[in-house]
Amino acid sequence: MIKQLRTLSIKMVAGANVASAVIMWLTGFADYASPVDHPYIATAGLLFPLFLLVNLGFLFFWLVFKRRMIIIPVLGYAAAWVPLRIYMPINGGSTPPPGAIKIITYNVHGLTSPSGEPTGRDIAAWLKGSGADIVCLQEDVSWQQGHGAIDSLYNHHSIDFVAEDKGNAVGIYTRFPIIRKERIEYPSKGNGSMAYYLKIRKDTVIVINNHFESTHLSPDERQRYKNMLKGKMGEDTVRAESKRLLRRLGESSAIRAPQADAVHAWIEAHSQYPVIVCGDFNDNPISYTRRIVAQDLTDCYVSTGRGIGLSYNQKGFFVRIDNIMCSKQFRPYNCKVNSNVDFSDHYPMSCWLERSDK
Repeated sequence: MIKQLRTLSIKMVAGANVASAVIMWLTGFADYASPVDHPYIATAGLLFPLFLLVNLGFLFFWLVFKRRMIIIPVLGYAAAWVPLRIYMPINGGSTPPPGAIKIITYNVHGLTSPSGEPTGRDIAAWLKGSGADIVCLQEDVSWQQGHGAIDSLYNHHSIDFVAEDKGNAVGIYTRFPIIRKERIEYPSKGNGSMAYYLKIRKDTVIVINNHFESTHLSPDERQRYKNMLKGKMGEDTVRAESKRLLRRLGESSAIRAPQADAVHAWIEAHSQYPVIVCGDFNDNPISYTRRIVAQDLTDCYVSTGRGIGLSYNQKGFFVRIDNIMCSKQFRPYNCKVNSNVDFSDHYPMSCWLERSDK
């Protein structure tokens, strides 16, 4: 009798493990669903790390109670290898070669800290010591401060409004001449993408600075979400809040989708130029937004980064939403999130790029 119960228990746990592995795989490829047609399915990528942990729990369970059954979680991870590597790449370090250029993308939160303290001078001091050749900023309001400390670091810069009410701008600061600039058109009241043509040595290189649509969660909604994670809500309240959060995330994802489509189409139409893409995508690594923009480009963090790379640093929202990508004319090195720079609600991301003809 005891043996039969043990056998039945093993079968039930194995079934649960298979189910969790299948869901892990499905959520890992949720970025292939169109947020416009299937907004809730498209946001399921947010659940991918949860099922990574669940599958890991099963792996440890089998190691303790029935080692040969670890084949289930191992096969689950193997099947989800592509999204696993996108979400949490593991690459060795490499030394950027002489002549490589350094890129930084940074959402500076209006040059204020999350608590409201001004951070413009702190950010300028950090950038001065960074050695960056090209800096792309989002929520850049240094124009309100008379083009101050950051502008003085670079010979060439441009700050461009992307919001209808001129409340949001993206900025580029570079050691290379800006030949011209062009806005990539797509519907948005408060966000946008700018393409800058830079003369880098003998090449004309396009740098695209993006600030895609945010989730538009209010401070109250963010706090309720954090309370839910801390277990400070009843079961019925959690269920209602989860549905509300899913609806809001689905709506914002559906807005970002055509924005990502527009940027990808623009890149394809200008494929004769080497391209560097930077910015705040406001979406997680397993998302339609990241996948579409990354088509035919190298995601520098995926190819050279290590770990999850959390770039949005507010508690309860630990995700990598900032990106640097490049066309095949470049080879990336050491893309990383600079988590010791806490002057904004984002951490800056940096990467080295070498011109390559291969």
